[in-house]
Amino acid sequence: MASIGFRILPPPARCAPELLEAFRPIVTSHLSDCMGRLYGAVGLRRYHRTGKLVGTAFTVKTRPGDNLLVHEAIDRAAPGDVVVVDGGGDVTNAVVGELMGSHARQRGLAGFVVDGAIRDVGWYDDFPCYARGHVHRGPYKDGPGEINVPVCIGGMVVLPGDVIVGDEDGLLAIRPADAAELLELARKKAADEQRTKEAIAAGRLDRAWVRQALSARGAAAP
Repeated sequence: MASIGFRILPPPARCAPELLEAFRPIVTSHLSDCMGRLYGAVGLRRYHRTGKLVGTAFTVKTRPGDNLLVHEAIDRAAPGDVVVVDGGGDVTNAVVGELMGSHARQRGLAGFVVDGAIRDVGWYDDFPCYARGHVHRGPYKDGPGEINVPVCIGGMVVLPGDVIVGDEDGLLAIRPADAAELLELARKKAADEQRTKEAIAAGRLDRAWVRQALSARGAAAP
């Protein structure tokens, strides 16, 4: 399909599986810090109870409350992909639920990210899902919609093929070209924080930087 509003573009290039898997132990707060604290989705809720979301973005842009192209995306996505749905932040009608989640799980998909609503929230236990909200009302199936186009999720631009990482703190999209460098930076950040934890436990944490920062801003000590 080529018409605007019903475009289905070719699937994205995907990072090597071993690079994706290397992100699994990395927490999003470390990644966010290493991305200048500028990026990440805001306003989405984590609906699964266990597990971590790591995978490749397979994007969908859909009319709010309609899931025709979401169904098509689940059928086209590859194992390890995350179906990322830009539903305009609307929570009037759910665009995914238990049946679609079960189908996605059976196909080996990594999870859902929905800037819109889901339903059947009790089903999401260890199948990763982030969404704007939930509602009992079901979807329409008329379109329009597009697959593998840039989307906006909670203020975060997601491109097809981006690395998606989500945990209890939130959700990030990482450009594949930045993935290897960011991974190393986040590992260094984790090592730095571990040293800080050890200093706290030993009672030898240097807090001089707080007074220095206050002094630099003209705050006088009592």
